[in-house]
Amino acid sequence: MIKATLYEKLKNKEVKCFACNHGCLVSERKTGICGVRKNLKGELYLMVYNKPIAVNIDPIEKKPLFHFLSGQRAFSLGTIGCNFGCEFCQNWDISQLSKKPEVDILKILEETQEWSAERIIDYCLSNNLQIIAYTYNEPTIWTEYALEIMKLARKNGIKNVWVSNGFFSDKTLKEISPYLDAINIDLKSFSEKFYNKICKAKLEPVKNNIKKVYDLGIWEEITTLIIPTLNDSEKELTQAAKFLASISKDLVWHISAFYPAYKITNLPSTPQETLIKAYQIGKSVGLNYVYTGNIPDENYESTYCPQCGEKLIERWGIEMIQNKLKDGKCFECGVKIPGRWQ
Repeated sequence: MIKATLYEKLKNKEVKCFACNHGCLVSERKTGICGVRKNLKGELYLMVYNKPIAVNIDPIEKKPLFHFLSGQRAFSLGTIGCNFGCEFCQNWDISQLSKKPEVDILKILEETQEWSAERIIDYCLSNNLQIIAYTYNEPTIWTEYALEIMKLARKNGIKNVWVSNGFFSDKTLKEISPYLDAINIDLKSFSEKFYNKICKAKLEPVKNNIKKVYDLGIWEEITTLIIPTLNDSEKELTQAAKFLASISKDLVWHISAFYPAYKITNLPSTPQETLIKAYQIGKSVGLNYVYTGNIPDENYESTYCPQCGEKLIERWGIEMIQNKLKDGKCFECGVKIPGRWQ
């Protein structure tokens, strides 16, 4: 582990963590909500430094990022822990692991393979990987480790992308933004009640960060996992779509299907009809780029020119099948398609 940077010391060996908007007050020998930022003798330490529990090579479309180096593959890593407690988490076996009192986190970390920033960059360069994705769990809680990798990646011409719940603090955003090339932020619902009860968090900081990231000029896409009866009403989907359109009609919105997981196993999977309804809502409020996910359908996963309607990028699931963009523009009418294509 290493000493964290995003915190301040308080009286009686307490510390206040600044990694995310929880702003945890952490007593000696305790951790914050995430379970991996620990107070030892009045200093805050990051327990998962150099210890990703998941390492894979994924299509960039899996993040999902559809307008960022489409068709490329990304070195993807994540650690244990999370600052949310989403009851529907698809990666709960790693994200919630650090919160179980019966689990010996230090023993797990001792047995976890070490990936230093140098090793990751060497691997990417040796395997011609142009992207590193900080994903699987919330990278905000391991910002110090991520930042070390990001700085070295930038020096070596490798792009950095985050997959985030968007609950990072202003201090964290200031640290990462010079090195962050793209991000996908989960807008899990447009209901404060949903965030409080189901995610153990708050909605407003996420909305604020979506706007801040866009204003910084970082390429950004948004994902909403639609859960039957919990966040799938026409009213709520319309509110979410209008919010995104108010920032930019070119802000990409991914609408994904839910499958029973973790604590929510009593609800059915999201029917495709619901995804199509959300897609139509997004388009009706003016969003130019709306995509469905988790149920393969090239009609709703492909990229179309908003001006002439030509199919520009054909996709099936998380695979890019064909890309007809010409220098980032529609091959037919020449309109520029927002994104980072090279």
